[in-house]
Parts: sequence; structure tokens; C-alpha cells
Amino acid sequence: MATIAATAPRTRQAASPGIWLPAFSLWQREIVRFYRQKARVAGVIASPLIFWVVLGAGFAHSFSTGSGSSAHYLGYFFPGSVAMIVLFTAIFSMMSLIQDRNEGFLLSVLAAPVSRSSIVLGKVLGGATLAAVQGVIFLVFAPLVGVHLTPGAIGLSILAVVMISFELTALGFAIAWPMDSTQAFHAIVNMLLIPLWLLSGALFPLSGAAGWMRFCMMLNPLTYGVEALRGALFPDAPTAFSLPVNLAVTAGVCLLTFAASWAIVNRRTNRPAA
Repeated sequence: MATIAATAPRTRQAASPGIWLPAFSLWQREIVRFYRQKARVAGVIASPLIFWVVLGAGFAHSFSTGSGSSAHYLGYFFPGSVAMIVLFTAIFSMMSLIQDRNEGFLLSVLAAPVSRSSIVLGKVLGGATLAAVQGVIFLVFAPLVGVHLTPGAIGLSILAVVMISFELTALGFAIAWPMDSTQAFHAIVNMLLIPLWLLSGALFPLSGAAGWMRFCMMLNPLTYGVEALRGALFPDAPTAFSLPVNLAVTAGVCLLTFAASWAIVNRRTNRPAA
């Protein structure tokens, strides 16, 4: 009996996989599932590319006059297009959370002897990785708008894209976790996240907005991510805030959104024992 009692703690400890292994498994599952859907990969890149060219050319003369007006606005709108790619990829990656719940996979994960924190970490890192990769791929079009991709510009741009990806994925996770309907998730996305992008400085600068809209844009956390990316790609272009301020605020939002996701998943409902 003493031997059994002595080996029981070791058995329970061996049965627990910890946090990192389940998180890595969930991260790998997100990556594999995404790249098996070829149409989804093509759509994520093609849609913002078309949107960037068509909308940029259409709005060009609203920003400046002269022969270079089209190129001017295409350059201004480029960081917003990258943010759009990240937004779509991050949000629709988190829609898989609802599908996992409806298909029973999420219930199996919750019933397994793993920490709920590993679920948050794996799903958020998986979606953020997909969003960041798509955003970084889109940066190859930057030279078309006159961007000189120096090593410093590339590093800062990738950092900004990664942080935007992480904050949007964590936000999408927090929205998707309580839901069991993709229709409801789409409604929330249309009501909240699309205006979040529209008021991020992606389409028009903060300095030219009306007073109340400028205030909303300053409260919008995505504004600082888009401004950070614009400052990294166009160091000489005027921005509402400095690059260190934009990066610091974006990093803080990453921590807040991840903490919110972690708190929602680890929330316990106190029920009396049967």
C-alpha cells in the first residue's frame, strides 16, 4: 500500500502534459487546417489586394492633386490593406473555435487533463501565426508604392504585423468563446470589428477627421498598430504619434486582449455540489 501511495503522485504528474505540449498541438492543428484549404489561402491574399488597388485608385484624387495623387494614396492605404489581411485571417481563424465546439472537438479538449490556459495559448498563437504570415507576405508589394525595404524597416514592419495579429486574434478568441453560432459571430464582427478597421486610420488620416471621429480613432487600439506599421514603412511620413508610442500601446493591447481571453476561458461557475 505504501508503494502504491508513493507512486500515485508520480503517475498523476506523468499523466499531465503541462501547458506547452497541448498548446503546440492546437497551434499545429490551426496551421495544418488553414493551408489545406487552398481557396481560403488565395482569398485572404486576393481580396485585400483587389481592395487596395481599386479603392486606392478611386480615392486618390480625394487626398491630393497632381500626377502623383494615385501613387500617394496607394502608399497611404498600403498599411491599412495589411491590417485588413490580418483582421480577416485572425477573425475567421477564431471562427473555427465555434466549429470545434459544434463538432465536439472542443468538448474533448476540455475533458482532457490539460490546462485551459493551453487552449487559449494554442488557439491564439495559431491564429496569430496565420494572420502574421499572410500580412508579411503582402509586404512584398511595398516597393510598388515607393517603399525602400531596409533591414530596419523590414524588422519594424514584421514586429508591427505580429503585434496587430496577436491582438486581433486574442480579441476574436474572446468574442468567439461564449458563442455557439457562426451567424452570431458574423453579426458581432460586422458590428464591431469592421468599424474598428474603418476608424483605424486605414482609409483616412486622423488629422483630417472630424472632432468626434478623431476622438473615436484615438480610443481605437487598432489605430496605433496601423500607425506603427505606417511609421515603419514610411519613416518620413507624418503620423499622429511617434513609432515608440505606437509600438508600446500596441504591445499593451496585446497583453490586455490575451488576459481577457485567458480570464474568459478560466472563469468558473460556482454551483452547489449535488
